[in-house]
Amino acid sequence: MAVQLSGLWLQHCPLIPLGRRTKQLWLPTPSASMSSLSAPSSSIQIVGGRNSGWHGQGNVNLGGVSDSEQEFNWVDLDADLYHWTKGLRPVQWYPGHIAKTEKELKEQLKLMDVVIEVRDARIPMSTSHPQMDLWLGNRKRILVLNREDMISTADRNAWANYFSKQGVKVVFSNGQLGMGTMKLVCLAKTLAAGVNVKRRARGLLPRPVRAGIVGYPNVGKSSLINRLLKRRMCPAAPRPGVTRELKWVRFGKDLELLDSPGIIPMRISDQSAAIKLAICDDIGERSYDVTDVAAVLIRILSRLPAAGLSVLQKRYKIDADGHSGHVFVQKVALNLFNGDTHQAAFRILTDFRKGKFGWIALERPR
Repeated sequence: MAVQLSGLWLQHCPLIPLGRRTKQLWLPTPSASMSSLSAPSSSIQIVGGRNSGWHGQGNVNLGGVSDSEQEFNWVDLDADLYHWTKGLRPVQWYPGHIAKTEKELKEQLKLMDVVIEVRDARIPMSTSHPQMDLWLGNRKRILVLNREDMISTADRNAWANYFSKQGVKVVFSNGQLGMGTMKLVCLAKTLAAGVNVKRRARGLLPRPVRAGIVGYPNVGKSSLINRLLKRRMCPAAPRPGVTRELKWVRFGKDLELLDSPGIIPMRISDQSAAIKLAICDDIGERSYDVTDVAAVLIRILSRLPAAGLSVLQKRYKIDADGHSGHVFVQKVALNLFNGDTHQAAFRILTDFRKGKFGWIALERPR
C-alpha cells in the first residue's frame, strides 16, 4: 500500500540529510492558503523506520508490516484494556501549578501566529488534550509526534496516513537527537508568512513569528526547543512537571517560541488513556500504583504482535502466560529483587520506556 502526498514547497528551508534514523514529515491541509506564497506544488514523502530511505515518486513504503500486525484488532485491545483498568485505583494527577499555567497559556495563545502541539508518538490520542481544539479555534496548528524513534516504521506510517486524511500538518521528531526540528521551524514560518504580509500592507514593520509550544507533561516540549537552539535554554528532565512557568525564547531574528509547562485535564475520565500516560511516564509517578500499571503493561505486550510473550520471556528468563500481569510481576520480583514487587514493576516500566522490548506504540489509528 502506498500513498502520495502533495505538499507546499518550503522556500529557503535547509535540506535535512536523511540518515538511518532520520524520520520527518509535514502534511498540509487543503485549507492552507497558497496564493500569498506563490510557491509551486510538489510531492513529499513519508520517510521513516530504522531502514528508511527514499522510495521514488513520493510513495510511502509500508513494508515490514507482518500479516499478524495487519490483522490485529486494536479495538478489541482497547475493550480489554477498559476491563483491565476498571477495578484499579483511578489515576489522577493535577499539580497546583497546572491550573495557573492553563489560565496564563489561554491568554498567551491569543497572541500566537501558530501553535505547535507536541504529543508522545507512542500514544498520540492519549496525549491529546480534550479542550485544545476549543482553545485554539481557527488558529494555525502544527502537530508534532515526538519520540518517533521509539515506535516502528509500521506505527509511524499508520499515524502518517491517519493524520493526512484528517488534513493535519504533522512533524515527526526526536527531541533528544534534534530530528525534525528544522522541518518544524520551516513549517511554522511558512504557515505564519501571511502575518507580515498584512503588516506591510498596513505600513508596519515585519515582526518575528510567534509560535507557542503546548502539550502534556514530559512529551518533550523543552527538549525540542533546546535541541533547536543548540543550547539549554529551557529546563528539561525525563519526568513530568519540570517546566513550571511560561518562557519566551528567540530563534534567530524571525521566530519567537513560547515554552509552556505540561497541561493536563483536571480530571482524566478515560482511565485507559491514564494508564497509557503512566506507562509512558507522561504523568506524575505519585498518581498511580506502579505494580498495577506494570501488570497492565505486561498484558498489553503479551497481546501485541510486535512484542508478544517471547520478548518478556527473553528479557527476564521467566515463563509468561499473558493472563495475569500481576503474577508475572511477582515472578520477576522473586527472581531479581528478593520479592520486592515495587522494584520489579519499576524495572518493567523502565525497560519499556528505554525500548528494551523493541520499538512499540501502544496506540494505532482506528
